[in-house]
Amino acid sequence: MGEYSRAEAATRAGVAPSYLGRLIELAIVKTDAADQLTKGDVLRAQMAQTLETGGVPLQSLAAFLKDGRASLAFLDAPTYEHFPLLSDETFDRLSVRTGLPVDLVMLIREATGGAVPNPEDQVREDELAVVPLIEAALAIGFRPVSIARRLRVLGDSLRRVAETEADAYQSDLVEPMLTAGASDAELLATSTSAETLRLDRAMDDAVITIWHAQQMRPWTAAMIGIIEKSLTEAGLLTPLRRPPAICFLDITGYTRLTHERGDEAAADLAQELRRLVHRVATKRGGTPVKWLGDGVMIYFKDPGAAVLAALEMVDGVVSAGLPPAHVGIHAGPLLSQEGDYYGHTVNLASRIADYARPGEVLVTQEVVDASSDIDASFSEVGAAELKGVAGVVQLRSAHWVRQQVTPAQRSP
Repeated sequence: MGEYSRAEAATRAGVAPSYLGRLIELAIVKTDAADQLTKGDVLRAQMAQTLETGGVPLQSLAAFLKDGRASLAFLDAPTYEHFPLLSDETFDRLSVRTGLPVDLVMLIREATGGAVPNPEDQVREDELAVVPLIEAALAIGFRPVSIARRLRVLGDSLRRVAETEADAYQSDLVEPMLTAGASDAELLATSTSAETLRLDRAMDDAVITIWHAQQMRPWTAAMIGIIEKSLTEAGLLTPLRRPPAICFLDITGYTRLTHERGDEAAADLAQELRRLVHRVATKRGGTPVKWLGDGVMIYFKDPGAAVLAALEMVDGVVSAGLPPAHVGIHAGPLLSQEGDYYGHTVNLASRIADYARPGEVLVTQEVVDASSDIDASFSEVGAAELKGVAGVVQLRSAHWVRQQVTPAQRSP
């Protein structure tokens, strides 16, 4: 049964009522006995307009569909239920209704991967679901600039997931079917199969599960950080004579490299990096804790060993054909949960890695003080202001003894 009148369907598809009427006359879109249309019909209207804009005459499309050479029936499949339609509200009217800045609500379109809209453009139904997030964030005290950044990062991260998913569909399903001589109809049928529907639902559940698990890490880190600060101020956190160290190693430009060389080449390089890190870290008494995108976090009981391992890994990634690495190391008390590490030491090491330049191993004075009789030297870098870290941090640059470097040699 249909759920939209002709006028409602035209609004949801973003087409003129007369255009929808023409599609119905050509039988590209069909009404039911009550002259109602389904969501699949609305999606077909959008598809027809897209094809016509691309140079396919509607009459040719109608003839193509009529003789059975192609079908748009796949748009009725449950898989396409979550494909959004347009609402009857524009961005500027949404701004007036909610009191939210129009630039902020328009940013929702950017986060969902769409082209930059105009204020008078219609808001999609799914985009309306993002509005409560903005309202709740503003109400609790988040700045608009922070909300905008969150939306952009969320959109960019999920865009990469979606593109990776689409690439896998093309390489693992479509291309083998084409090689085997499959028809276009058979290719389209894969999107409506029970197996595809099962995969689609499983992906939804997996995304939410992984998102919540990822959420738990920084939230736990923030809570532990507050408790750790309170314990330190109360004098209840005893400094260690020889504290452990956390090392963060990141690869410069790794994301760009994956796009340039393709998934398989990137996977090979990633595997090479993992082998290198595991071999060097374990040889020096370290333990790789977790991989974070294009980098890795490593625990070392001995800070001096962390320095030597970092220098060896920085040399090794270049020999392996990878882009240069940059490393940050800090030594201090650590709190552990489920094999992961939390606290100020972890946060500071991560920020130092972000600050380090390609090929550079930066350490704190605590690392220098705990590193004795090792084949490495340290040159002064100076005071650094690090994002998310109060005050300034005195940093030193580590080098092999045979590579004495003065502060002046550190390029700007």
